[in-house]
Amino acid sequence: MDALQRRVVQEDMVQYQLFLIQPDGSTLQHPEGHLSHLVEEILAKVAPLLVQYIWQNQSFNLKYHPEKGGVPAHIGGSTQFEDNVEDEWFIVYLLKQITEDFPQLAARVEDNDGEFLLIEAADYLPKWLNPDISENRVFFYKGEMHILPCPTHSSPVGVSKDVVPSVAQAVALLATHPEACQANPKICSALRKRLEGYPEKIQTGLHRAHCFIPAGISMVLAQRPDLVAPAVSAFYLRDPVDLQACRSFKTFPPDTRVLTSVTFTRCLYAQLQQQQFTPDRRSGFTLPPRSHPQYKAHELGMKLAHGFEILCSKCRLPSSEPDAPVSCNPQWKGFIDSLKMNGYFRGELEGSARYRDLTRSAENFFKQSVATKSSDMSAGEEVLQLLHSCLPFDLEELKKQESQLPQEDSDSWLDITAQDLERMLQERSAGRADVGNQNSSSTKHTQHIGVAEEMRKETEDDKKEEEAGYSLVAVSQGMKNFLSAMSSHEGAELPWTSSTQPFSFDPNSMANALNRLLGSNEEELDSDDLDDDDDDDDDDNDDDDDSEEKEEGSSGAAEMNGTETLDSLRKYMEQMDEELLSTNIGQSFNLTDYNGSLQPCATDSLPTEGGVQETDEEIQPLDVDLNLVTNLLESLSCQAGLAGPASNLLQSLGIHLPPNSDPS
Repeated sequence: MDALQRRVVQEDMVQYQLFLIQPDGSTLQHPEGHLSHLVEEILAKVAPLLVQYIWQNQSFNLKYHPEKGGVPAHIGGSTQFEDNVEDEWFIVYLLKQITEDFPQLAARVEDNDGEFLLIEAADYLPKWLNPDISENRVFFYKGEMHILPCPTHSSPVGVSKDVVPSVAQAVALLATHPEACQANPKICSALRKRLEGYPEKIQTGLHRAHCFIPAGISMVLAQRPDLVAPAVSAFYLRDPVDLQACRSFKTFPPDTRVLTSVTFTRCLYAQLQQQQFTPDRRSGFTLPPRSHPQYKAHELGMKLAHGFEILCSKCRLPSSEPDAPVSCNPQWKGFIDSLKMNGYFRGELEGSARYRDLTRSAENFFKQSVATKSSDMSAGEEVLQLLHSCLPFDLEELKKQESQLPQEDSDSWLDITAQDLERMLQERSAGRADVGNQNSSSTKHTQHIGVAEEMRKETEDDKKEEEAGYSLVAVSQGMKNFLSAMSSHEGAELPWTSSTQPFSFDPNSMANALNRLLGSNEEELDSDDLDDDDDDDDDDNDDDDDSEEKEEGSSGAAEMNGTETLDSLRKYMEQMDEELLSTNIGQSFNLTDYNGSLQPCATDSLPTEGGVQETDEEIQPLDVDLNLVTNLLESLSCQAGLAGPASNLLQSLGIHLPPNSDPS
């Protein structure tokens, strides 16, 4: 029932909450004022990162949420990231930094997958933790990941795995027992590996390209570079109705095009670049031949201009009344002071060109994220408002600036070869291995000799594992281990080695196993034992004469039923063998002769005079290992180096075969 009552998060949306942690367990009498002030401090702290970030759809935002439905008063927000999943992970990085800079706050984050942070560390999660009971258990606190534990005999702290804790219970447990709730170091390292590269990743994730765009768009992007995102989305998600407005460009006439450097995110650039589009002849946009050196700039600019025209066609003209300046807002002074304290202006002199640019970016960020009464204007209305507030542009002056544009970035990252993909997959698996190595190496630094010896042994073990992985015997043995492993209603589990699972001994399980082997009177019927039924019956009759005489009246009927069952099953199996001998199924198997030589399965059997085939001479035992390896290798060959059932199964068993070098 708890799973059914779980709050559903919209797809491609991330939700985040920040709760106030009171170590003494007390609650604030008037939390709204305190939390609202924290919102301003937090946004001022992360403003240097946010002002330069281009969001795919919605930006990071925080606001006060009063207590409701058992959830304590908190600050939080939600962001739709659509196709750019890096927006979601950037928010995770922001929350981690916020809880580190503001240790009185604990953050939780989720999307439509639930606690998606656990997916990144799935290899290191405790066995009891699964998606059904993970709700309200994962938090960021003091910059580190915390998971509410399950009580054990050694530590009674935690919440039972059969109960989904409420947010209030989780926050209270986090406040009183933060050490017990801290996540395993391997889990923290896996998450740290995913967030590696921030905040430098903000700049490396941008792509600068030259575009021929109308001068009006150039003026708008000079003031608001982030408006490129809604324009690209408008073009990317266009429909025939949207394109009707692009038959005649009323807002951005194409005869005012100038060459401009436009900054995209890599996701936005890929969406724009990969779209195949031919403009309407009535639009006025004409493209040079593909061999032209600036063809790409003309094509990108044409697509971007269509996106801006679609945005503006859906909006009304803005009001002629000018908006009140940002300086009139009472929150602006405190916000700009916080920016100065956090080094946002980077020592620039007040009044300099760079200082004015930073101030303009801060004003735009303040209007969108900090101001209490945020405007409900759409992106198209913002574009029109900026267009009307700009001074008349000088087209000739803009054309002169074309020669001073910075060099555009290479888009070779769009082309990924098979070798690049293989390298990325190896780096991904190596990163998981590094997580374990980083945690195991954080021990005493004085034991250099022991560490060197250990590394030498690990290298030898790796070589042995690699050689075993190329062994066909290991293939058949691995499949046997997999088929003989125990499974449950949750699915089959891959057999673990001693390196992945420590040895454990349960005396009760050992005693039960011995009782089943030695003391059980109930035997399961197995088709493999049919050949030895006659010998077993003779031995049982010789050994148990006394017991049969005593229990003859009670067990006679059961023995008769068991004998009849064995006889009927044996006859049934013989009939199946006779029917299969007349088919071509046996041709796909290799048989083992009694002399030890291999031979293909014979299916052409000669009937006797009575019409009954002599199956005893023709039915030879199958070489199970040879047939298994042969079929797996044929399946791998049919995959032609791509992913498939055979390669996935072998890789999950830890068996890696070399690529097929024989084209035949």
